[in-house]
Amino acid sequence: MTTRRAPSRIIPRAFPGIKPDEIEELIANSRVRSYAPGSILCREDAIEDRFYMILEGEVEVSKNINNNEERLLKTLGPGDFFGEMALIHNAPRAATVSAKTSLTTLELDKAAFDRVLHNSSSIAMAMVSEISNRLRANDQMAVDDLRMRASELADAYQKLAEQDLARREFLTNIGHELRTPLMIATGYLQMLQRGIISGDQLAAGIDTVARNVQQIAALVNDILFLQEMELVLPEFQVVDMNEIARQVFARYDPKAKERNVNLRLVPSPGLPPVSGDSKSLERALMALVDNAIKFSPKGGDVLIRLYEENEHVRIAVEDHGIGITKENLPRIFDRFYHLERSGDDLFGGIGLGLAITRQVIQQHQGNIDVESEPGKGSTFTLTLKKLRS
Repeated sequence: MTTRRAPSRIIPRAFPGIKPDEIEELIANSRVRSYAPGSILCREDAIEDRFYMILEGEVEVSKNINNNEERLLKTLGPGDFFGEMALIHNAPRAATVSAKTSLTTLELDKAAFDRVLHNSSSIAMAMVSEISNRLRANDQMAVDDLRMRASELADAYQKLAEQDLARREFLTNIGHELRTPLMIATGYLQMLQRGIISGDQLAAGIDTVARNVQQIAALVNDILFLQEMELVLPEFQVVDMNEIARQVFARYDPKAKERNVNLRLVPSPGLPPVSGDSKSLERALMALVDNAIKFSPKGGDVLIRLYEENEHVRIAVEDHGIGITKENLPRIFDRFYHLERSGDDLFGGIGLGLAITRQVIQQHQGNIDVESEPGKGSTFTLTLKKLRS
């Protein structure tokens, strides 16, 4: 609870050097008012003519920054005052003042102040002195605000520069990932057209062309999928995540065996369904499993595990591969982030998989969490709300 201040103690702070009889005259020409919490006393840019002295309660002084952010400048309490510029100058308010708590003020409007000023030169001198002090304080506040905004602009510029660099690297990676299979497929097609390849080599050449065309199609599909996810929200249905996991396992088990990685699936019997789009959820899980296999060593294990926890269905994908460093962890879901090398190992792709997963899970109002330690592996966990019957 705030202490109530007497008007006779506040006025000398607002008008230093004022005489006792002039204090009484100012009080006589002022009025006491009460406000509920949240009430607006002064509004930024409004033309107003009232001076406020706080007897009891607190107010918040805020200012609009860049037309979209309301920034709190300070909090005032009993004994403080504001709005004195309105008594001598018909200018817009520099900030908005609102009641933080129940509030009691002593208020003096310009007409009443002019009546007192007409009979007292000392009040005029006191007001000029206080206004000068307040202007100096406001100038310092403006300087501090400009410094803060300059720092924010510098940070924003740095982020834009980093994003621009990431985009350029992304386009370079796309060019590389498209150019290589295109050149291989084109080369083999030309040899096929000229009849250079025949016999047993013919089937192998056709397989090579098909494999590289599929690689190109997969890359283009990933890019288009991200774009479509931003534009169109699919209609949700009842989805069995056990079944989604089985489909992903069946699709990636051959790839895991080819890389000598042991892929295991641990479904959860009786797992509740979720509400979602089965194709996009399958794609999200595919991206996690594909990454887990890619970054696992030969002979490594990748585990897909499903379980129910409170009101949620969780799907964890665990590997024992290269792991993720702390500095890279915040960036792995960025659309343009791509890990190209770890030690002597080179990794293909352009890094859209985790961006796709995050986009899908966000549209399903779920969460994706990751725990990782360099050299020991990573665990990605998808969390979705179970469907209530």
